[in-house]
Formats: sequence, structure tokens, C-alpha cells
Amino acid sequence: MISNHEIDYKLHGEEMQCVEIELDPKETVIAESGSFMYMDNGIEMETIFGDGSQQTSGFLGKLMGAGKRLLVGESLFMTAFTHMGNGKATVTFAAPYAGKIVPMNLSNLGGKIICQKDAFLCAAKGVSVGIEFQRRLGTGLFGGEGFIMEKLEGDGMAFVHAGGYIIERELKTGESFRVDTGCIVAFTGSIDYDIQFVKGIKNAVFGGEGLFFAVLRGPGKVWLQSLPVSRLAGRILSYAQPGNRKGEGSILGGIGNMLDGDGY
Repeated sequence: MISNHEIDYKLHGEEMQCVEIELDPKETVIAESGSFMYMDNGIEMETIFGDGSQQTSGFLGKLMGAGKRLLVGESLFMTAFTHMGNGKATVTFAAPYAGKIVPMNLSNLGGKIICQKDAFLCAAKGVSVGIEFQRRLGTGLFGGEGFIMEKLEGDGMAFVHAGGYIIERELKTGESFRVDTGCIVAFTGSIDYDIQFVKGIKNAVFGGEGLFFAVLRGPGKVWLQSLPVSRLAGRILSYAQPGNRKGEGSILGGIGNMLDGDGY
């Protein structure tokens, strides 16, 4: 078992955040491909197969780690950034869209976090980035995030990203609440996760909120996002369709569309 590297960090920004990781000599941080922003001299980057927790195991272990990432829709490869110089050096990773970066100390969270597939940004080397199968068939089929979610295990620091504003909720034993499935960012391994059908045919057909709620039951901690990227993308696509420009509330919006040709 690989011990997790102890890393220090600093968050920058408000709506478009980046995280600056401070490394001591020989310390390593792993990150998703495409999240790198900049780094100091002395830091070397290496593309690795699977996740950083598998690098000292045999080929079979690396292959299993990579296969798990493929199942959750991630790349087979990750990037490791190791400080090979003296003193301290920093490497910075940027969030892929507007929102917040959430630092999570896994040693204080039961050693396990379950998160949506595209939430992981970076982590200290030694944190395992795997998959979490939903035990209930209904949860997997209708839970919004599919049958598989991402699992972060270890006792080091991990960083996840979410859209909009982040709300943290601490649930006591037996306490539960319902939430839109896309608004779930992550929850601790002690949380029980299930789905519930929206009651009432009118709510289901005309409510515009989907057919299912996620039901989260404590004890444990939950992180929620106010703007799932799928919701943002859907809204942008709807406005991109011909004839959907509303003039931003102006009574002249329709006339403007005709004048510039969008109305035909």
C-alpha cells in the first residue's frame, strides 16, 4: 500500500477557480489530463497508466486501474507532477468551467468519497481513483449519474470541482432529504443513496424536473452544486436553436429576430 503524499494548497479565484499545490522534494500530485495550468521549474510531469495508487504494482494492477477509469468515462491515462528539485515548488490546476473547487481531506472523511464522474480534478499521489457500482438496479438505471460513479479512497488530499455555488450538508443517522440527481457533487461512503419516483403524473410530465429524485440518507456529509454542467449545456443548446432567441425579455425580441433573419 502506498502512503499518500502530504501536500499544501491554496485556492485562487471566485467563480473560475484554480488550485495551487505546493510540493516538497519528491512529492507528487496526480491530475486529470487537461487540468494543468502552470508549474515552477524543478517539477517534472509524467503520463501514467491508470491512477497514481497503482504505479508500484505489476502490469495487471495498472491495467485494472486504467480499466476502472475507462468505465467511468475518463481517460486511460493521468498525469503525475513530481518535484525533482530542492526547496518548495508549486503546480496549479484550473477548473474546467465556472464553479468551485472543493478540497477534501480523506483522512477526515472516513477515507472514502463517492462523486459524480467528471468531478475529480487532482489529488495527492496515493489516493485511489476508482469506480463505485450502485448496488440497486433502479439507482443505477435512473439515478442520473448512471450505474457507475467515481470513488476516491485514501487518507490524503483530493480536489473535486462543481458548477455554481456549493452547499455542504451534514446528515445525522436516519436523516434524509431529496435532491435533483444532477445536483449531487459528492458524498461520504457512509451515506445511503437511492432514487424515488416523482409522485403525481402532472408533476412527472409537466414539472420539468425529471421523473426521479435522489434520496440521500445519513449519517454522513453531502456536497451539492447549484448549476450542474449538463443543465448549463442544455440551456445553451436550447438558445442556440433557430427561433429560440427571446430578446432577453424585450417586447421587441420577436421583431429583432425578424429584422436579423432569425425569425425565418
